[in-house]
Amino acid sequence: MNRSYFAHETAIIDEPVEIGAGTKIWHFTHIRSGARIGKNCVIGQNCYIAEKAVLGNNVHVQNNVSIYNLVTLEDDVFCGPSCVFTNDLNPRAAYHKQGLDQYLPTLVKKGASIGANATILCGITIGAHAFIGAGAVVTRDVPDYAIVAGVPARIIGWMCECGMKIKFFEGIAICSKCQRRYRKEKDRVTPE
Repeated sequence: MNRSYFAHETAIIDEPVEIGAGTKIWHFTHIRSGARIGKNCVIGQNCYIAEKAVLGNNVHVQNNVSIYNLVTLEDDVFCGPSCVFTNDLNPRAAYHKQGLDQYLPTLVKKGASIGANATILCGITIGAHAFIGAGAVVTRDVPDYAIVAGVPARIIGWMCECGMKIKFFEGIAICSKCQRRYRKEKDRVTPE
């Protein structure tokens, strides 16, 4: 088969799907019909991508991650091993939801990183370049550039786009690695 992406022979890909050039899909991963996956993504071993999931370009999904319906990962998102997404706040086996309108969407914005074993409840937005600590349980929106950790997750600091922790003095931070400048006002950080 002539295609522009790589899929390991054990991967199951239900057609039709959109998979961008340069993407790599590894062992025992299942991609459902209707999923949209961008260019140059890496999807690790034993992953599941649902039919209404959307992955942007250069998304890295490590082993044992399920991306369920209505989860959108924008460009350059990193999902650590065994992180968990949900799409139903009150699941009941005896009262199965009928139709996607009964589920809640989750948006992970450009450049965000999610640590290993973190749990992301549905209906929230993780801001651009935010950093979710390993094992965190995210129950509410996370601002751009925030570092959150704990159960439930709380803001413990701020992260530069390049991945370095930044510290503010009189509302201004300059990254020691890349020299990007940021301004902080209350719980909001913006690049200058």
